[in-house]
This record gives sequence, structure tokens and C-alpha cells, in this order.
Amino acid sequence: MERKQFIDALFARAKEAGFEACEVYFVTADSFDTDVFKGEIVKYSDAGTLGLGFRGLIDGRMGYASTQILDADAIDLLVDGALTNARLIESDDPEFLHPGDERYAVLPGPDPALEHISNADKIAMARELERLTLSLDPRIQNVDGCQIISENAEVSIVNTLGLNVTARTSMIGGYVAPTARDGEKVSSGFAYFFTMDPKTIDLEATAREAVARALNALDAESIESGSMRVLLTAEPAADLLDTFAGVFSADAAQKGLSLLKGREGETIAAPCVTLLDDPHRAGSPASMPFDGEGVATRVKRVIDGGTLTTLLHNLKTARKQGVETTANAARGYSSPMSVAPTNFYFAPSDVPFEGMLEKLGDGLAITEISGLHAGANAISGDFSLSAKGFRVKNGARAESVKQITVAGNFYQLLKDVEAVGGDLKFGLPSSSLFGSPSLLISSLSIAGK
Repeated sequence: MERKQFIDALFARAKEAGFEACEVYFVTADSFDTDVFKGEIVKYSDAGTLGLGFRGLIDGRMGYASTQILDADAIDLLVDGALTNARLIESDDPEFLHPGDERYAVLPGPDPALEHISNADKIAMARELERLTLSLDPRIQNVDGCQIISENAEVSIVNTLGLNVTARTSMIGGYVAPTARDGEKVSSGFAYFFTMDPKTIDLEATAREAVARALNALDAESIESGSMRVLLTAEPAADLLDTFAGVFSADAAQKGLSLLKGREGETIAAPCVTLLDDPHRAGSPASMPFDGEGVATRVKRVIDGGTLTTLLHNLKTARKQGVETTANAARGYSSPMSVAPTNFYFAPSDVPFEGMLEKLGDGLAITEISGLHAGANAISGDFSLSAKGFRVKNGARAESVKQITVAGNFYQLLKDVEAVGGDLKFGLPSSSLFGSPSLLISSLSIAGK
């Protein structure tokens, strides 16, 4: 059944069933990924997906249901499923549908050149990325993973109150993970890229970054334990922000799952720290003109010069707190409403990475952290994570370091930032993007030998 015909019939059936207002959240996506090993394809996927989420208000409660098929049978299943779901809800919190806004930001659409890169071209890119990585140094003897991925997606929200919005996005990316060997010494590295602009793809730069990481780690050793000044480089800083981003959710705060509850207007970070949620950031596949409820998005300074200015809200959490929504409602077609950031990152300065090493002087640079799921408490902010990096002496890189654990507390780390770098980098894309430049931290606990 054609999409508009299906939605019209669904809304009519929902009205007959007693729904006061209802909405569909419609997603389509074409995704591709391929993995190569020694030039051969070991994984290949080229799939199109469709999903429609239905939600409706009845007797003050919101019922949800979803489908991947648009036919007459699905209409009855959606309405009956949402009715059943609404009856099971025990919360008395008021629910809302949004009628739409007068203006929405106009964001650049997908680059046609990106959408027309063939699957054969993407496979060739994966093979070339692996070839380049293996060719850069004889000590690179293997590539454990090499992948190219892409996605073109469209999201539409339509409801009976007049809302009708659509946004499209696309991206291509990849990663490579080489292994270096020198005698008995073995180490690994990795690097990745993603972009909405195919002209910016630089496979050689990605290969060189991955190879440099692998080679730098060959002679790495552990170090003595103690507290020390640390330069948290961009990637692990972004990983930490990703791990603890939930503390900035008003939904988490209202449920007692964030220590930031009621602290708007307080100083929670160093004066050099500004944390942005920018749903309009150019070149990001996470940018959107509207949130999961169809509310027009806007740029927010969640932390501004060390001061917490706002938590992230959807319509329900904003109504509870008596404030305006920040347009951070998030959902998938088969999931209920939640709160999430879009492009969430610490604002960079104009200090290059070399300048941050000079500011550190003597200390430790952390280039990689792992164990985030098991070693971080998203409520208390405590973390204890395996890490790699290198010593810094007199503002210059010295010997590489491995087999250490870095421990601290995210809330305290925000206060202990001495300087922020200019080397902003984002982690791998998902529904939200998390980014950071290098952060100079006055003290973190390091456990080594």
C-alpha cells in the first residue's frame, strides 16, 4: 500500500477506535557494508529497511505499536497493539503530540555524489584501504579488520494535529585495524573516517593514522602508579562524554539517575569548558531540523563557561520541570520516546595539539581507553578503564605506554580541566554523535606496574 494511503487509513481506523490524536514515525534506510581480508570479501550486506511507528492518545495515555509492512492487516494490528499498550501504562504523567512549528532550520540535503557511489566502488575502497595499510611499513604484517559502510536514510513524522515533517541524511565511512610485529613484539592500531562529502575521503590518511598507532605501541611499556597530570586526547575524551552523556538528560535526572538534578545555574565545570548540543552542525549525519516529536531543533550550550545552563528535555520532561523543551526527544520507529543529544561535543579552542603538549609539559597523554561498559558507573560518574598512551617530557612526545588503568570521576574531571585543545574529533556515527578536542586534566589516578 502506498505510504500516504496507508497513513490516512490508519488515522481513520484509530479515530474509530477512540484515539483522540495519533501519529506515525516513518523511517526508510538503504545501508551497505563490506569487510575485506587479504583482498577478499568476507562480509557483504546491501539492505533496504522500512519501519513505521504508531502512537496514539486515548484517555490521557499514549499507546505505541510498530510494523515493517504497510498493508491492510497491519492497520488493525497497529491500532489494536497501541490500545493494548495504552491500557498497560500505569504512569499518570501527561502525554503530548506536537502540532508542529512555524519554522524549521533548512539543512543541506544529502550530496548526490555520495548517493551515487556504487557498491563496486565501495568494495574497491575497502580493498584499497587494506592495501595502503599493508604497504606503509614492513612491520605491518596483517590487517585484522577493514570495512566500508554507507547509509541513506529518511525520517518522516505525520500526526493528526497538522505536523508533517521530513528529513534525509546520508554518510559513508570505514575503518582499518592493522597489527604490527617486530620480533616477539606485537601491537595493534586502528583508525576510522566518516563523511557526508565524498570529496573529503582520504584513504591514505586513514591508513597512515592506523599504522602509526600500531607502530608506536610496539615498544610500549607500563609505568609506575600514581596521580599525574594527563592530556586526554580527542578520541578518549569523546568516548568518556559518550559514556556519561546520560547525566545531562532531564529524564534521567527526574528518575534520580543523574547527580545534575536541580543544578541548572550552578558551576559544574572549569571556566574553559563549554558543552554544546548542535543539531544543525554542518557535515554531520546526526543533524536534524526536528526531534523525535517533530519539535524544531536549536543549538544549546548545555555547559557555558563552566555553568550548567540546561539539561536536555523532550516535551514530557519539560512539562514536568516547567521549562521549554530543548527539542531532544529521541525515538526509533519501534521504541517509545526518550531523551538524547544530537551532535554533543566540548567546544574547541584555537590551541593545536602540539600546543596542548607544551601546556602539559611533563605528564601522560592518553590516546585510547577501553572497558567503558564494565568500568564506568553512569550514575556516580566513577570510571576505571584500561588505557594506552605515551609519556610527555618537556612538552614533547616520549616513550609509549600500555597496560595501565586510568581512574577518576567524570563530574570531578569536568572541574579539573586546565585547558581545551583545538583538535575536535567525533566518534563513530550513530543516532547521536559525541565529540571532543584534547582535554588537559590536572590530576587522574594511574595504576601501572
